[in-house]
Amino acid sequence: MVYKTLLLLHVCCAVVGLLAGFLSMMFRKGSGLHRAAGTIFFAAMLGMAGAGVFIAAFLKPNNGNVMGGSLLTYLVTTGWIAGQRREQQVGMVDFGALLVAMAIAAAGATWGFQATSSHSGLKDGYSAPLYFIFALIAALFAVADIRVIRLGGVFGTQRIARHAWRMSLGLVFALLSFYPGQGRLFSKALDQSNLLYVPHVLVIGVTIFWMARLSRRRRSRRTEALPYQPSLELAR
Repeated sequence: MVYKTLLLLHVCCAVVGLLAGFLSMMFRKGSGLHRAAGTIFFAAMLGMAGAGVFIAAFLKPNNGNVMGGSLLTYLVTTGWIAGQRREQQVGMVDFGALLVAMAIAAAGATWGFQATSSHSGLKDGYSAPLYFIFALIAALFAVADIRVIRLGGVFGTQRIARHAWRMSLGLVFALLSFYPGQGRLFSKALDQSNLLYVPHVLVIGVTIFWMARLSRRRRSRRTEALPYQPSLELAR
């Protein structure tokens, strides 16, 4: 009974989260609709990942699913917090997030080596490269968290970039959980057409576009902030 209830919660939150995630990308950034859709996405992803991690940890043990759900929870939580903050600051949640990212990286590397040394080359149905990829992603985000803590927080375009990048990657992970994670739910013809990867490509493309736009905005502001220094020739 508990398993069925959590599985239903997992599926319902996944559907709501995917819809809210796409809506938040469609709405104008900073608008009320964007914030509302983003908050719904955040809450739904917590429900989806939380139910999935509990099932994988206690009901149907699977270390790969524990790692994936934990990483998704970390991404959307830190991304949502970055979107809510308006001032440069660091709190206990930032130190906690860093510890979570480091723990995921260490666990992923450990399970990856265990998969490598196994006769089947798998651990809980997942190959070693998958564990190592997730461990590397977690490690890279841990490095980013260390930098944020060292700087005392981020603001402006850096804060927006942190928010957009982490929330978008969380949406990509949710899409991967849906497909190919649940590829058996689709017909063979649709599965072989690769059309189900179109949403993944769209999310990644939009994310790259916004990150490039934020990077240009950051560089232009730095250029405008530079003091005017006449050349030596003009000074003469």
